[in-house]
Amino acid sequence: MQTMPNSPAPTTAPLVPAAAARPALLWAGMLAGLLALSWLAYVWAEQIAIGKLHASGAQKLEMYVSSLETALEKYDFLPRTLELNKDVIRLLNAPGDAELLAAVNQYLEQMNEQAKASAIYITDLNGITRATSNWREKNNFLGDDVSFRPYVQDALRGTPGRFYGIGTTNGEPGYFFAHGIYQNGRMLGVATVKVNIEKLEKSWVQGSDKVMLADENGVVFLTSVPAWKYKSLAPLAPAVRQQLKQTRQYYLQTLDVIPFLSDQRLDDGARIISFRDPAQPTARARTSASLMTHRRLNSPRNWQFLYLSDLSTSRSNAQAAAIFSCMALSFVLLLFFYLRQRRQALDQQLLTKEALQHAYDNLEAMVAERTRALETMTHNLSEEIAVRSQAEQKLHLTQNELFQAGKMAVLGQMSASITHELNQPLTALRTMSDNAVILLERGRVDDVKKNLARIAQIAARMGAITGQLKVFARKSTTSLTSVSISTAIANALFLFERRLEVDKVRFIQRGADDVYALCESNRLEQVLINLFANGLDSMAGCAERRLTVEVSQNDEQVFIRVADSGPGLPEEARQRLFEPFFTTKPQGVGLGLGLAISEQITRQFGGALYAENAVAGGAVFTIELRRAPQEETYV
Repeated sequence: MQTMPNSPAPTTAPLVPAAAARPALLWAGMLAGLLALSWLAYVWAEQIAIGKLHASGAQKLEMYVSSLETALEKYDFLPRTLELNKDVIRLLNAPGDAELLAAVNQYLEQMNEQAKASAIYITDLNGITRATSNWREKNNFLGDDVSFRPYVQDALRGTPGRFYGIGTTNGEPGYFFAHGIYQNGRMLGVATVKVNIEKLEKSWVQGSDKVMLADENGVVFLTSVPAWKYKSLAPLAPAVRQQLKQTRQYYLQTLDVIPFLSDQRLDDGARIISFRDPAQPTARARTSASLMTHRRLNSPRNWQFLYLSDLSTSRSNAQAAAIFSCMALSFVLLLFFYLRQRRQALDQQLLTKEALQHAYDNLEAMVAERTRALETMTHNLSEEIAVRSQAEQKLHLTQNELFQAGKMAVLGQMSASITHELNQPLTALRTMSDNAVILLERGRVDDVKKNLARIAQIAARMGAITGQLKVFARKSTTSLTSVSISTAIANALFLFERRLEVDKVRFIQRGADDVYALCESNRLEQVLINLFANGLDSMAGCAERRLTVEVSQNDEQVFIRVADSGPGLPEEARQRLFEPFFTTKPQGVGLGLGLAISEQITRQFGGALYAENAVAGGAVFTIELRRAPQEETYV
């Protein structure tokens, strides 16, 4: 009787943890689902609020853009009217007339009062201010040199000048309108109207929302937040800072970066940024988050409006929506997880049984189908390999024919020079042979011998010309060998000796001795001939004609640079130089295949061909090849 109370202990103790684990897992799953749904509700509500803020910000930006454009457009015509005043024209023709200067100053002063502008002034072609509406003020513009300003430079080029900047004389910012002053089609000077647009800031929204107007470089010059004025949205590149320094657009401003704490880009182009309140000290400033909506202005000068909508109210509403959804979904989630837990075991058993039965029934069919698929794939792969092999062979043959056609095109273009080169010795041979007959009849045997020796020399020269043409015209091999760069240059140059003499072109060669590259000699000569021909064509009509070939090398590569003293390569043409059938020559002169073929030849050598403009003028084509020792062949 004393032992029975202790007998059930070994069987009941291990069952307690297992029974307690199931409710814990169930509650954990329910809690996780509830938190996930609450988060989705928060995100959904926040996205709706952000969408509304984005639409509202975009609508307000349209209003601000319209206001800015309206304020600027009414001054756009004003500079053009100044050339209608005869005193202005006379003053620019006679700037030293003091009486005329006083009359023009008063006229500009009256016009400025009527237009309600900041200043109106006239500059000569050197950018020196000759008359101004603020002539009565201590810091007037008379005699100021404003030639460094972009709006003056634009107007002097014949285009209307538009520019925003801080004045270097009185430090007052403004927007400048400039237009040339003409008399009988001849420009005499520039009329400029300066308008103060700072008053637009007063009409912008105050409080939690903020507005900024930035230039094309991201520098904020109008804003409802005074602490952000003349600061940049992102760090400025050194080149941009140098440009702003030259134009003195913001004069003495340091253009620091606005200290945004974070920046998140959304799919619709808007951004969510966070920052500390600039109106409070840094140590106690409250961190705020705002939705940044931007609106870019195509004119003037690619400005952009930025509207910052406060997100605090939107996020509070999203939190309230998340809490409400959490409470509403709690009962549904509890019921769902309860039913799911109850059915899970039975469903799993049924699915496992059905999967096993299906796998067993279809095992043989799956194996057979897989085998057939592999056989079909193997057969298709074999056919594809055969087709690709045939295509590669055809491509190789086509490329060789294209290279040969390129050679024939070069020979065709040089036919006039070659014909002239052969006609001269032929004429000399005919004359000297006739002279030899006459001398022989007169018994002057020594003179006949000299004539015959000269005829032999001329015939050897003609044989060298035709032999070089035959070597260049023959089809190239596909093997790569160690080629002497100096020999290749000499062979290519041989065909241009007559043209260099006729066109009075000075040929310069540097550093080609004892340099060998891995390539095929005939095709390398074809590339050099194309580059020589293009260089000579580009120098037609130039006062100085100079063709330079410079060879250099390092441990792995050889560089052949062919430079001319022509006008150089336009940027648009340089981007398309190696496209087939693209040419800058007149119709009928070239097919546009020379450089395309040359670039493909250098790539087959494992090298490269590229073009650039020299600093001193002219175009430079560079051939990069792999360096090779002497007497070495690669296939």
